[in-house]
Amino acid sequence: MVSVADEGGFTRAAAQLRVAQPSVSAAVRALERELGIELFHRSGGEVTPTPAGEALLPWARQVLADCEAGRAAVGDLMGLRRGRLSLGATPTLTTELLAPILADFHRRYPHLELSLREEGSGRLVTALERGELDLAVVVLPVERSWVRTEPLVEEELVLAVPPGHPLAERNSVSINDLEDLPLVMFREGYDLRESTVSVCREAGFTPTFSVEGPEMDGALALTAAGLGATVVPVSVIDVGGPLIGVPFHDVALRRTIGLAYRQDRRLPPAARAFADTLREQVARPTPVSPRGASLPEALGPAV
Repeated sequence: MVSVADEGGFTRAAAQLRVAQPSVSAAVRALERELGIELFHRSGGEVTPTPAGEALLPWARQVLADCEAGRAAVGDLMGLRRGRLSLGATPTLTTELLAPILADFHRRYPHLELSLREEGSGRLVTALERGELDLAVVVLPVERSWVRTEPLVEEELVLAVPPGHPLAERNSVSINDLEDLPLVMFREGYDLRESTVSVCREAGFTPTFSVEGPEMDGALALTAAGLGATVVPVSVIDVGGPLIGVPFHDVALRRTIGLAYRQDRRLPPAARAFADTLREQVARPTPVSPRGASLPEALGPAV
């Protein structure tokens, strides 16, 4: 029932659950017969909860949460010899922060199955709400009452430009330098896009995009090719690489990276073990970025 409501249809719910669609329909019909009332309006391709379905949905979610808690309790007894971790992270954080931490975690717990989902922070928080993830590493703040967040590190954002760009020789730039400056812009829902557009609008203008839609690696390649400038974490700028990172002097362009999880559910043992590994690695003085830059030069402890 929960998957049908979340996915808006029996076919999509079956795909999400990895079962045959008739099985999902039969299970919902059996529940409706037992309760003596319809739980979903079925009109063409649209499936929406009835008032009775809406009333039952929070209880159904709680049943799933209790089942997960029971599974976690059994997992505790197994000492992490088996299990699954469902983790979410933004694409940038996967590349720049999590890759070596996940490798270390896998070495410690080689029998655990790891599932990683890359999305923008907003979509990851929605996945947490639906119970599709155990943990998410996201950009804070997260304004959801049922989500508990834990700040980990802060990182500076800089203007990335290729050598020869008019701003490449500057020691620093102003946010107003972005007005009418063609920007390579990330896709909708990307945290860096939202933070860049927001700070520009606060300065009184809307930024101009030369191209929009890429992920991090695409944005860096397009910027290096001369299609514009882009605002990125300083940790993605390679020393001696094809781009120069110019800091902002008039705005505090930084973002806080944090851990998010549901506060109404007990974390499974694998999720607790990964959270401990993440905290331990972030607290170390010299973690190394996969791009070769020392992360503490770009990341500081969250305040």
